[in-house]
Formats: sequence, C-alpha cells, structure tokens
Amino acid sequence: MSSPRDTVEPAPGTRAQGNSEPDPRERAVNARGIDGARAIDQALALRRRDHQRIVLVFAILFALLLACLYAILVRDTDWARFLSGRSAGTFTRSFGLDLDLLPTLTRPALETVLMATLATGIGLLLALPVALLGARNITPFGHSSYLFARALMSLSRSVHEIVWALLFVSAVGLGALAGVLAMSVRSVGFVSKTLAEAIEDVKPGPIEAIKAAGGSPLQVLLFAIVPQVLPVFAGNLVFEWDINIRRSTVMGLVGAGGLGLALFREMAKFNYGGIATVVLVICALVVAGEWVSHYLRKAVI
Repeated sequence: MSSPRDTVEPAPGTRAQGNSEPDPRERAVNARGIDGARAIDQALALRRRDHQRIVLVFAILFALLLACLYAILVRDTDWARFLSGRSAGTFTRSFGLDLDLLPTLTRPALETVLMATLATGIGLLLALPVALLGARNITPFGHSSYLFARALMSLSRSVHEIVWALLFVSAVGLGALAGVLAMSVRSVGFVSKTLAEAIEDVKPGPIEAIKAAGGSPLQVLLFAIVPQVLPVFAGNLVFEWDINIRRSTVMGLVGAGGLGLALFREMAKFNYGGIATVVLVICALVVAGEWVSHYLRKAVI
C-alpha cells in the first residue's frame, strides 16, 4: 500500500483525472473571455451604426447642396443674358473711373464716418441698460427682466439695418439722422449681448468680498464687475464702430445720407464710371476704418 505522501496532488488551476467538474477559476476565465467578445461585438456594431449615420447625414447635405445649385444656377439664372455678351459689356464699363467725381465725395465720406461714430455712441447708451437687465447674475427684477432684455437683443439683431433705416426714414424723413438711428438700434443687439455675457462670466471673488464689506449694489457694479468686463467691452465697442463704418456706406441706398446716397445717385444716372469711383472710395474708407480699429483694439485691450 502507498502512503499518503506518495499521492500526487493536481496543480492549482487544473482538473484532477476522473473529476469532470471544472475549476472555479477556469470558469471565471472563460466567462471573462465570453464577456470580452460580446463587448467587442457591441463596440463594432455601434461603430458601424455611427458610420452609417454619418454617411446618411452627408448624403442628405449633398442632396440639399445639389437642390440649391439647381434652383439658383439653373432655374433662376438668365443664362441667355449672361451668354449674350451684355454682361461683359457692363463689367467693362464698370472698370472706368470718373475722377471728376472725387472732389464731391469728400463731404459724403466725412458724413459716413461721423454717422458711424455717432451711431456707435448712441448704441452704447442704449445698450448699457439692456445689458444690465440681460445679465442673469445681476438682473434686478429676476427672470422677467432677463427675458425682456434678451428679447430686445434678439429684436435688434434680427432686423437688418436697411429695414431699420426704412422705418426711420418714414418717421424722420430723408437724411443722415435716419441712418444714425438705424445703426444705433442695430448696434444695441451686439453690444448689449456681448456685455451681458461678459458680466455673467465675471469671477465671483471680488463681488463676494465687496458684499462682505457691506458694499452697495452700485459699489459692487463699479468696483467688482466693471474692472473685469471693461477690456472685453472696449474691444467689442471698437469692433462695433468698425462694423458701423461698413453699414453707413450703404445707408444712403434708402436715403439716409453718406457715401451710400452718392452711390445711389450714380446708379440712378447709369454712370458706371461714377459707380466704380464711389465703390473705390467706400473700399478705401473701409480699409482705413479697419486699420484704425486694429490699432484701437491693440491700445485698449
């Protein structure tokens, strides 16, 4: 008879001969392998669905692009006029300049700059209370004043400045005043929205410190909020002035003065050389405004 010492014990993790029951550790390893395979299959299926969704989205966008090209370039384009040569003649006449018109454009150009500057200043005065009402963290009358201010911002941005100019021309008559008022109202949306968002993003530390020291709401506004938002606000204000330079050049198309009015007169006379001259002056004025705006933003921010 063999002694108990002569009995060979199976190695850990292996099944003894004649024992059909698998080791628990082996079952765990097999279960983990099956779960891993299922996870891989699910990830591959999810990736295939995402790929199919992306392909479908791009196919829809491509179909919409083809529909737009067909509607604009095929159905709504007068190809007979374009191919007849009359368009080439119009472009050729537009390259000539009426240099005799240049001395008469000095006053409209100056009027355009003054319109943009005055409109930016009036828009600033109108935008400040709207921004204070539209900042969620300092609005004085809760959700109602916040919604009212946001509605004013949306209204100002939604209506084009030409539409505002038409409204003010019918109210105050032809002239630069209608253009100034139109650009002022149009400026309220951009200036007040950017200022309100800057106020909402201020750091709360200075505000809490002034409140803890017994500061009034006005002191919180002046010494905790204004220093934080002033650089962003000043940069956006200069940018809005630059935008108003561009806007003021077309205000005259509805009788609101400036270079736009000179352009409208030359268009009414079919003076292609005069039109090209006015457009050239407008481009020079816009470039000058961009240059001034660039250096003002560098000086302010």
